[in-house]
Amino acid sequence: MYYSPTVILNNGVEMPIIGLGAYDMYGTQAEHAIVNAIEAGYRLIDTAAMYGNEKEVGIAVKNCGIPRKEIFITTKVNDPDQGFDKTMKAFEVSLKKLDMDYVDMYLIHWPLKGKRKETWKALERIYAEKKAQAIGVANYLVPFLEELKTYSEITPAANQVEFTPYVFSKNLLDYCSKEQIQLQAYSPIARGHKNSDPKLLRLSEKYKRSPAQVMLRWCVQHHVAPIPKSVNVNRLKENIHIFDFEINRDDMDLLDTFNEDYRVAPDPIYML
Repeated sequence: MYYSPTVILNNGVEMPIIGLGAYDMYGTQAEHAIVNAIEAGYRLIDTAAMYGNEKEVGIAVKNCGIPRKEIFITTKVNDPDQGFDKTMKAFEVSLKKLDMDYVDMYLIHWPLKGKRKETWKALERIYAEKKAQAIGVANYLVPFLEELKTYSEITPAANQVEFTPYVFSKNLLDYCSKEQIQLQAYSPIARGHKNSDPKLLRLSEKYKRSPAQVMLRWCVQHHVAPIPKSVNVNRLKENIHIFDFEINRDDMDLLDTFNEDYRVAPDPIYML
């Protein structure tokens, strides 16, 4: 079995550097995928109220045979639930669906205009009440993080954004590194849309790894924590099997040039 190395967040919490993204999986398919992922060595499961599968995540974690404390669970507040009071209530609903006493990380899912400050204050309260081991944000570009500084008492532990060689936000990576905010990558393999890119395939052949493994390894070597999604057992195993090879410096630099702002999710800049 493969186990993920970990990173230490800015509040001392240990987080697996790779996890399973639970976007767009439902019912028994979601439960089976999560159990299979845990059996393959994953110890981080990333869900969200928006995904509509927190209940299935909770069931899978209960049925996987691994103690809850050994699995890192992230969920996120949905846009219609943002604002202080609504976030506090939404968090309790998430806990109930997960059937858990706490989550390891709670995130603001999107930087919703007019709601960011009050929602963050709710997360700080949840953290103070020890119902989340860490709090953070998602889809926050540098301007949002700069704004957050003006009213936050706690620096977010993580910022989850779309991040691949094809949407390489170096300024955001450098900013988060400087501020000790762990960057986490959703859709880190661009949902497979770039697997036939000849440039990527040449590197795949060179390292004798799949295009997905090359992109995930690129993330890890940038100290970014990827959360690829798959319900396929073989791909689950493949995606976590990235810690026994290294991409050399020249090829890392080459991958950095692949950027074409190719997104599979909306660009958060429109929320400014």
